[in-house]
Amino acid sequence: MSESARQDSPEQAEFRQYCRQWLASNKPGEPSVRLPLSPLEIMTEEQLSYLQDWQKSAYDAGLVGCDYPVAVGGGGRTDCQRIANDEMIGARTPFMPNVIGLGMAAPTVFHHGQEALKERLLPRLFSGEDIWCQGFSEPGAGSDLASVQTFAERKGDKWVINGHKVWTSLAHFAEWMILLLRTDRSHKYDGLSYFVVPIKSALGKGVTVRPLIKITGETGFNEVIFEDLEVDDGYRLDELGKGWQVAMTTLLHERGAGELQTPRSGGMKSKATHSTNTANLIELARVTSRNGKPAADDPLIRDRIMQLVIQEAGLGQNQRRARVSALQDHPARLLLQNKLLASEIAQAIGATAMEVEGASASLYLGDDNAPAGGQWPMAYMNSYGMTIAAGTSEIQRNILGERVLGLAKSK
Repeated sequence: MSESARQDSPEQAEFRQYCRQWLASNKPGEPSVRLPLSPLEIMTEEQLSYLQDWQKSAYDAGLVGCDYPVAVGGGGRTDCQRIANDEMIGARTPFMPNVIGLGMAAPTVFHHGQEALKERLLPRLFSGEDIWCQGFSEPGAGSDLASVQTFAERKGDKWVINGHKVWTSLAHFAEWMILLLRTDRSHKYDGLSYFVVPIKSALGKGVTVRPLIKITGETGFNEVIFEDLEVDDGYRLDELGKGWQVAMTTLLHERGAGELQTPRSGGMKSKATHSTNTANLIELARVTSRNGKPAADDPLIRDRIMQLVIQEAGLGQNQRRARVSALQDHPARLLLQNKLLASEIAQAIGATAMEVEGASASLYLGDDNAPAGGQWPMAYMNSYGMTIAAGTSEIQRNILGERVLGLAKSK
């Protein structure tokens, strides 16, 4: 029995057993298409459809939205989403495609939205029928998020939105966007407000989505242009001018708490998926030949992998610790720290895989001679996006230093 299972209450133990039994009978079959490394790299309708079907079946079975009230489409349980996540990860199921909806939009809408809006939006978010994206970064406002200039002007009971968002993952499939914008140009922070905006229905009618081609050749990122888009005031979350406070709810979940909402990528062990972890790195080193011997026999490679194993294990324990409020010395430290470390460890694992593969790391997807089907170069290149997303590693270190350790602000 796992440590988590030993700590379950009777209700949680019963739910864990239910999840395990349901997954044993309902795990989805082998996909007919190559699945991406994470939800943020979904490119095709075929990939999305397969993953949406999986999320819908898991939601219908009660494995998604477990801890939200029944009135808004949840399961009405207490601290059970982590159990469902544990069991899905253990069963090596695919990831949920609506990662931004589950990890960021759902808690933000739930804590700051009007009841009617929650009841309307959250059930289809949980089921994956409505995909969500996040409209925060702009060409001139990335790390300095409070400088966003996308502007909403009041027009009766509506708002007219104009502006430009960028690096918007999943916008090419999203029905809805969580949107931080400016409603008052005379105040930096107090001039921000927060909306949920229907973007798919407004394509060509005030919304333009343009894919951005990444170094991998994928198009998970997008830029979104707003030109005189009208939305009802009922789509505003919380009070006017409270957008920065609402955004902090989103960022708190984006930087760590999202783990409690949806399983991380990793998914099924098949030719169609790939996990950037040390277990797969060790396997790569065992089957890759260097100078006539397995790369795993190289003492320098073995030492580097062992250091990564230690770091990965430490990160896992910190993630467990983050779930226990009595162990928190600062409300945001572990969430910020875990986001920073998780992205950088994944990048270091990818870099080590490139060293293990040597010249073969230049072979791409579809090449019969590419180790692991060419997935490791993809993982390494994609890792740079994760050290930028939700605040760059440099920004995370500044926040930890200034707000947690109390160090002087950097100039």
